Amino acid sequence: MSRRPRAGLGLLVSALALLLAGPAVAGAGPAVAGPPPPHLPVTGACLMVAGTSQILDQVNGGAELPIASTTKLMTALITLEHVHRLSEVLTQNDWYPASVDSQIGLVPGERMSVHDLLLALLIPSGDDAAEDLAYNLGGGSVGRFVAMMNAQAQALGLTRTHYSNPIGLDQTGNYSSACDLDRLAAYDLETSAYFRRVVALPSATLWSGRYVRHVVNTDDLVGRIPWVLGVKTGHTADAGYVLVSEGRRNGMTLIGSVLGTPTQAARDASALALLDYGYGAFHAITVLRPGQVVARPAIRGFARRRAVVVATGSFHGIEAVTARIRVVLNVPRRLTGPLPAHLPIGYATVLVGKRPASEVPLELAARVPRPPAASALVALGRVVLRPFTLIPLALALVIGGALTGRRRRRPRALAAGGLEEG
Repeated sequence: MSRRPRAGLGLLVSALALLLAGPAVAGAGPAVAGPPPPHLPVTGACLMVAGTSQILDQVNGGAELPIASTTKLMTALITLEHVHRLSEVLTQNDWYPASVDSQIGLVPGERMSVHDLLLALLIPSGDDAAEDLAYNLGGGSVGRFVAMMNAQAQALGLTRTHYSNPIGLDQTGNYSSACDLDRLAAYDLETSAYFRRVVALPSATLWSGRYVRHVVNTDDLVGRIPWVLGVKTGHTADAGYVLVSEGRRNGMTLIGSVLGTPTQAARDASALALLDYGYGAFHAITVLRPGQVVARPAIRGFARRRAVVVATGSFHGIEAVTARIRVVLNVPRRLTGPLPAHLPIGYATVLVGKRPASEVPLELAARVPRPPAASALVALGRVVLRPFTLIPLALALVIGGALTGRRRRRPRALAAGGLEEG
């Protein structure tokens, strides 16, 4: 860890100079007016940056609400974490869905691979597939599987989430929040390439089971909007129409959820409006880069030579297009060698408005030499002339003179004696 220089030696530099010097900051030009947040017909909504949990917009984002079949985001996660092989075949238990439930027509005793059951769970949102997975992976107990779901929610820090069934049926105790749904979807997408591929499919074919089935994604934005890549729909009487969506555009991956919309059309329009707002009001920025020269402090003893200070890392972030991005450097004004190359020499603070967003360590790009000999003699002279050195110096001169006098008198006495004897 680098030691920060004292404040008295700090060199504060506005990022404007860095911006003018070259591509130090990408996407951090003059602020422009961003679009206002959309007005959505929802009971809850949340827009989040994937992988960071940075919230860009929300409407009752922490409210505990019924979530319908977006419950299956957790059902899929538990399945993927506990199944041994996707080719494993499971047998449907003695369960019959209601006629209004979403289903693929599984019957008790029918055998289907986990791979196809997950396709049925996530694409057409099959309730019978959810029951099949929960019963078998719960060791013959759906309740045990639901307990696993709740334990995982706690482990992931989803404090506004609780499950009562693996399907998403309207039932007391089965709820989540818009922001928790975003966090769960982001985790699913990040940890499972299989999940990521499945939710981006407009349709699929299930080859196992009693007969071949062709299923279509209930999320009709998938395949219709090129930059929307999933994730999950839901609908019940209590929850209304629910949709969690992933968007990838302009170098950003965003997760948005809308809950409680009145119709499927309102669900799709709200989801797109939320994501469009994110891509219009925010942008990806990169501030500094490894090896970028950020300062050239003076070197003691050298009139024209300068040290070279470089950044050792970068700051990447998603920030509002209206935000002012600045960099403040804290490095010594002058250095005294010898100092080795790559020595930590300070830090750069990235400011978004007045908020410190990151600190990037700085180091010397090359060694700093010791002062030349002339400078060393001048420095010695300064030491000699200091008041606390005068008395010891005077004593040294007196003693040295006395010793010199003795050495000179003794040879003369020997010479005189020699003459007398001759």
